[in-house]
Amino acid sequence: MEFLIADTFTGSLARLTGDEQKIAKTTAFDFQMNPVNPGMALHRIDKSKDKNFWSARVGRDIRLIIHKTKESLLLCYVGHHDDAYAWAERRKLETHPKTGAAQLVEIRERIQEVVVPQFVEATVPTKTAEKEKIFASLSDDALLGYGVPTEWLADVRAADEDSILGVAEHLPEEAAEALLEIATGGKPKPREVAPATPFE
Repeated sequence: MEFLIADTFTGSLARLTGDEQKIAKTTAFDFQMNPVNPGMALHRIDKSKDKNFWSARVGRDIRLIIHKTKESLLLCYVGHHDDAYAWAERRKLETHPKTGAAQLVEIRERIQEVVVPQFVEATVPTKTAEKEKIFASLSDDALLGYGVPTEWLADVRAADEDSILGVAEHLPEEAAEALLEIATGGKPKPREVAPATPFE
């Protein structure tokens, strides 16, 4: 069984205090040595859209989020209980359709506000200049080639100079870096196609 560590794990580890980091690192090492250790209180995260996310107890309030399959164990995130569970409930691990890379993708949830009509006198709207959509000229295939997840294509296309950073925060790191390079006038290389399994 392969033992892997995601970039999101190291990023979340850095946000913990020194003492919390020590116990998280020790638990990660213990988990690597014995993934079935009953002292870790390992259990599936029920509300997660990806049923392979599990939680392991690190300390009183610290939880380690793991993506567990028959072939691999991936350390994904570490944080305080509620934060860690919320992180896992909003993500899924998938293989990118074009690049073949394994990506932890933030799940899109649609919240629709019901608008109650109000009758008011019509006013002539003032015309405001619409900001240029940075990625409007790029094809879906080109965006996928930079690692943009399929479900985020519409948001990326709608991004302008005011919203690009907000969109980039929700994308996998390689996609965000490529889009920010394009936004600043650069031309990143499309990602190379990964091997048959993203964990090789």
